[in-house]
Amino acid sequence: MAYRIRTLNAISPTGLSRLPADRYEVDPTASDPHAILLRSANLHDKPIPPSLLAVARAGAGVNNIPIQDFSTRGIPVFNTPGANANAVKELVIAAIFLAARNIVPAAAFAHRLDGDDAGMSQAVEKGKKEFAGFELPGRTLGVIGLGAIGVEVANAASGLGMRVVGFDPAVTVEHAWKLSSLVERSTSLDGLLARSDIVSVHVPLTAGTEGLIGAEQLAKMRSTAVLVNFARGPIVVEQAVVDALESGQLRGYVCDFPTPALNKRHKVVTLPHLGASTAEAEENCAVMAVDQLRDYLENGTVRNSVNFPSANLARAQGTTRLVIVNSNVPNMVGQISTLVAQANLNIADLLNKSRGDLAYTVVDLEGTLPTGLLDQVKAINGVLAARTI
Repeated sequence: MAYRIRTLNAISPTGLSRLPADRYEVDPTASDPHAILLRSANLHDKPIPPSLLAVARAGAGVNNIPIQDFSTRGIPVFNTPGANANAVKELVIAAIFLAARNIVPAAAFAHRLDGDDAGMSQAVEKGKKEFAGFELPGRTLGVIGLGAIGVEVANAASGLGMRVVGFDPAVTVEHAWKLSSLVERSTSLDGLLARSDIVSVHVPLTAGTEGLIGAEQLAKMRSTAVLVNFARGPIVVEQAVVDALESGQLRGYVCDFPTPALNKRHKVVTLPHLGASTAEAEENCAVMAVDQLRDYLENGTVRNSVNFPSANLARAQGTTRLVIVNSNVPNMVGQISTLVAQANLNIADLLNKSRGDLAYTVVDLEGTLPTGLLDQVKAINGVLAARTI
């Protein structure tokens, strides 16, 4: 079978090269696609093709994808957490230096200088006092969110001699193992904000994190503190930041999301969404997205899905693999097994995992499915999607 892949953005050729031409047709205009591969394209309010089996985003954030709509259809959505972590970490560390040493306004001041050597030298000596900053060793960095990027930022800042405090009630064991032992844990967001000279935000944009940092939170920060946001713009309440800067409650704001309200404002540095804009990050994201997509299409394996449970079952030799997505309700596996038994098929291996309202079942059957069995499985009340591989 040749899988049709519709690309909605420019995807790194390094990633696309991992889709064998004899098994995959890759085209931005592919009709009846089996999968969609994208970066920033907006899928909200777009029709879902009946042929679609999976969606993969070459990046971490998925706010451009209507996750619930795809879940209802039994379609997994994959992302690539950590693939761009080094690129974002480097830019965040650069942003911390920019803020600490007032580099952007200082560079703008120097760019505007005019006159002869003597006059310019005099202007430099007079003007540089306005841009006095602070050094990082001994200062406290608060990291909100200890995922792939947050951990790298925390470790890098610790290596620069900063005290680092992290807050993440849902930190995974995997990320906790990677975190430097020098990073302290805060039991509350308010506690982190009160202690920090610089606060860096590293959480995904969700209904629960939108507006996470607003006027109430900013009021708990030191008036000498700097806020850094390279996660998503709406996580921070923009007007609250503007008000805090004007009142002197906040020293500065550095973010990756220019807006009319922030542009050219004193004490604000905005960058044009450069977080993952490196050749290396784009390649890493594309490779990871393609590999996950291909493993799902060819083997039913689920890795780094934002709506499906992780699932990996070693393929039993000489079997037909049946993959089923269903509502997470009792007796689904029992009904499936009954149909398989009635078809006189033996189950060589089986994996059943669930996540919230969804369940995912992989069944390796000895022999081939008789005509009509797949349709019978699809007809079970609660089954959202089913296919054989």
